[in-house]
Amino acid sequence: MKKVIYWLVGEKAGRTIIGTWNWLWGMPVESGGKVAVQTAEEALRDMQASVQKLSEAVAIQVGAYQKAKQKYQAKAEEMQRLERQAITAQKLGNQEAARMAISKVIQIEQLLPQLETQVQQAETYVKASQEKLQRERLKLEAYKADMQNMKDITEINEALATMAKVNSDLNIDSARSQFEAAKSAVERRHLQQQALADLSENPAEKLQADLEKMTLDDAVSQRLKMLESSTEQSN
Repeated sequence: MKKVIYWLVGEKAGRTIIGTWNWLWGMPVESGGKVAVQTAEEALRDMQASVQKLSEAVAIQVGAYQKAKQKYQAKAEEMQRLERQAITAQKLGNQEAARMAISKVIQIEQLLPQLETQVQQAETYVKASQEKLQRERLKLEAYKADMQNMKDITEINEALATMAKVNSDLNIDSARSQFEAAKSAVERRHLQQQALADLSENPAEKLQADLEKMTLDDAVSQRLKMLESSTEQSN
């Protein structure tokens, strides 16, 4: 589907249409969620494909440059060979062969500057293309690193969102507040009951009870002493 849209309207406009389509389905890229990551991944794949095409184009260009260079070198070697043939023919007295060889040398001499210019231009273009390819590869590696960081951040955001949702679903804060309120109510109830118990007790009756308890304690102590003395006398 994406390739069809790119083919119909172009890559830039195609991305806009796909982004709008995602937005209409409630999946805006600007939300920074999974849709944003998927969009970035698609863009990264497109960049990888473009860099691959650029690499192939550079390879073709390098091949053409090598071919032109080899042709130039072959012509230069051919000219040197013809010059040697002309010298040999002239030494042997074969003027016709010597003239034929020299005429070919002249033709090659006229052709070599053009070939040399073509080779130099091709070399310049190849270097520029190779430098561009290297830059694009470095950019692509940087985007790959950004892509991984984006995935990591998205995972963290999803984890935080899950934590927030769990906290909201369990209503932990509300439950904590209710617990604290119940605890405070119980403590207040205890203090109230303790105060009521203290208020309901008659101080005079309490004093009388304390005195009676002390009197009883004294009586018990004296009786124990008497028993102890009686026991000692019997022995």
